[in-house]
Parts: sequence; C-alpha cells; structure tokens
Amino acid sequence: MQQSEKYKALNPMQQVPALCIDGITISQSLAIIQYLEDTRPGPPLLPQDPKKRAQVRMICDHIASGIQPLQNLYVLQKIGAEKVEWAQHFIVRGFQALEHILLQTAGRYCVGDEISMADICLVPQVYNAERFKVDLTPFPTIKRLNETLLGLEAFQVSHPSRQPDTPADLQA
Repeated sequence: MQQSEKYKALNPMQQVPALCIDGITISQSLAIIQYLEDTRPGPPLLPQDPKKRAQVRMICDHIASGIQPLQNLYVLQKIGAEKVEWAQHFIVRGFQALEHILLQTAGRYCVGDEISMADICLVPQVYNAERFKVDLTPFPTIKRLNETLLGLEAFQVSHPSRQPDTPADLQA
C-alpha cells in the first residue's frame, strides 16, 4: 500500500505512518504522537519535569532517528541479500547505547513510572529486533520494559503485528 500512487499523494516519502486527522495529514511517528499529545485529552505522554521530558525526547530520538531508519523497507531493499545482518548490526549497536541510557532513566517504564512517548517508540523497535532475530539477552532493561509494556492492553492492541496492513507472515 505505501508504494501506491494514492499513498504517495498522502505521503510523498511513501513511508509509514501517515495520519489524516483534523483536516491535515501528518507523517513521521514523533510528529503524530506530539500532535495527539497536544490535541487529545488523556494521560500525558510527556512528563511535566523538564529533565524527564528531555530524557523522553532523547530516547524517542535515539530510536526514531538512530536505530529505526536503518530498517525501513526502502533501505533494506537497497541492501539486498545482507539485509538481515545489516539490520542486526544497527539494532545491536543502537540497543547497546539505549540499554545504557535506560539503566539511568527507567523505573517501571522507560522514564520513571509513567508511560511516555519513549515507551511508545520502544515496543515497535523491540518488535523489529525480534523480527530480525536479535538476541535480547544482553539488553535486560530493554527486555524487561518491553515485557511490562506488552502486559498492557493498549500496547497489545496497537502492536505492529496486529495492524490491518501487517503482512500475513508477520501478523500475531
């Protein structure tokens, strides 16, 4: 679907996600999450404390800019036969840094004991790691946080493997 001309009209980069809401189209995960945070009632996804807010944003950027783009469909298609090794390399490299960060910030969730945008970014990235058969043993904090989050209904129903456009071989 994301390679169709119809989708290209919606999002010229032909990447997911893209959200049509309130008369606008927003692409890029963090922009979507921040818009929803700014416009929808509900539990806040950014802490009030400026230091914790910075930590949440740092973790989000680490995942969304430092790890995830290297596993986009377009990138992997260009890599060819070595795509699994490529993805594993960059996930492990990113998770090594992320594990170090989370050791300093995590409580029950990525930053303290309240769910934040960082948690929303973590779960799909762990899903990608599992998809590419990355051994999570060296990342006990990441593994613990992911397991905790997957115990919550909101993370279960929004999991990448449960989305309507997930390829059949990747569905839960």
